[in-house]
Amino acid sequence: MPAEPRDLVAGEWAPVEGVLDLVLEDPATGAELRPAAVSGGARAERALAAADPRWGGTPDAERAEVLDAVAAALEAVTGTIAELESRATGVPIRQTAPLGAIVSGSFRLAAERLRAGVLTERPGPGVEVRRLPWGPALCLVPWNAPAPMAAHKVASALAAGCPVILKPSEYAPYGTQLLAETVDAVLAERGAPRGTFQFLHGDGRLGAALTADPRVRAVSFTGGTAGGTAVAAACAAGLKPAQLELGGNNPLVVMPDADPDRAARAAVDLLTTLNGQWCRALGRLVVPAGLADEVLAAAEARLGALRAGPPLDDGTDLGPLVHSRHRALVAARRDALGGRITMATAVPGEGNYLSPALVSDVPPERAAEEIFGPVATVHPYATVEEAVALANGTGHGLEGYVVGSDEDAALAVARRIRAGEVKVNGSSVMSLHLFAPRPAWGMSGLGEEGTVETLRFFTGARVVGVEGRFALHSREPS
Repeated sequence: MPAEPRDLVAGEWAPVEGVLDLVLEDPATGAELRPAAVSGGARAERALAAADPRWGGTPDAERAEVLDAVAAALEAVTGTIAELESRATGVPIRQTAPLGAIVSGSFRLAAERLRAGVLTERPGPGVEVRRLPWGPALCLVPWNAPAPMAAHKVASALAAGCPVILKPSEYAPYGTQLLAETVDAVLAERGAPRGTFQFLHGDGRLGAALTADPRVRAVSFTGGTAGGTAVAAACAAGLKPAQLELGGNNPLVVMPDADPDRAARAAVDLLTTLNGQWCRALGRLVVPAGLADEVLAAAEARLGALRAGPPLDDGTDLGPLVHSRHRALVAARRDALGGRITMATAVPGEGNYLSPALVSDVPPERAAEEIFGPVATVHPYATVEEAVALANGTGHGLEGYVVGSDEDAALAVARRIRAGEVKVNGSSVMSLHLFAPRPAWGMSGLGEEGTVETLRFFTGARVVGVEGRFALHSREPS
């Protein structure tokens, strides 16, 4: 059983006494564990009042040293965090363990960017651009990979100089709580003000209350489109910046010259990574009509070879979904599509398992929304022009994928897909480059995440200089 939920307010850890009408489960068995926790209103109010801006006055070099110390401390507990993530989300340990490197790595990268001078620019003699912290920042993370996402946001906000309030999803708080305990211990040891970092439990209602509070000056949110739209509206009302990474209904375009086995491998990888519960998962398989049967047959064979089982078993390829509520939702969305369903992975009879599905004969207009589970639709095409139109046929624009033997031709198609990132012949969970931005287009979000981009999000620019010292043109007196 994971540790009892606790929150951190003004440097004090305390048990969380409030509960939600959601009972957490062991995804692998379906057994009920405990009611989901929610920090009380008084604790949330105290956290808002305690957010201490003095951290922003710490020199960059000192903040970098503290972030490095946090990274070192996290390295000692990364394995435990990965295990807690698997227990809570159902994602196989073979996937959460590698992602655990992001937990400590986020703090090291943020420290490196500070030392590289990312917050200061000199566009010309006598002119300085200094990026300063907005103030108290709110970081809201979902349940599918909560600790890595929390680490990225928190490390960036602390590097920027913002005091931080972190709230994980009510479905999977365990790994993030250990992350928070580790961060707090280092900050306390290094003498940071006790309101520099705080941690609260709760659902969207608490997140909405925190977002709307005028004392919060920046919000970074990863989650569903409905939640992100509400965050955007609240931030607009308060004229505060919002960073939103939301859903995706991501296309995989199979080129006419693609190897069917390679295309099937990419499709299955994208369909089943994180058990299909990730915003960059496969949503729509766009395949040449003449290759559709062959690619589907190869995908079916690969799905049939997957081993579904307990997430903490090193031999497991596919784990259960996070909760019975979510499993029921994904299954209902799959069945509502109609069409012909291809499923081949044998799954245990108990727990929240769902066999991955490729659904054919679904009109494109019925496949426009994200399902957020191991379900994707199949769309044959006759011409590359039609393939591009299908790929761009939703309001989302997070990720795209192209598979083809001729890389130049595949790249040409990739450049026509309206998405923040488009991978050619790739299907991993990692970004194309560590220092490339991770943009979101359309209903998939607002702004950019990234090693540098997220750090800068938590800051505003102040320009200081002596007028006239650097002039491009002579000026007449006013």
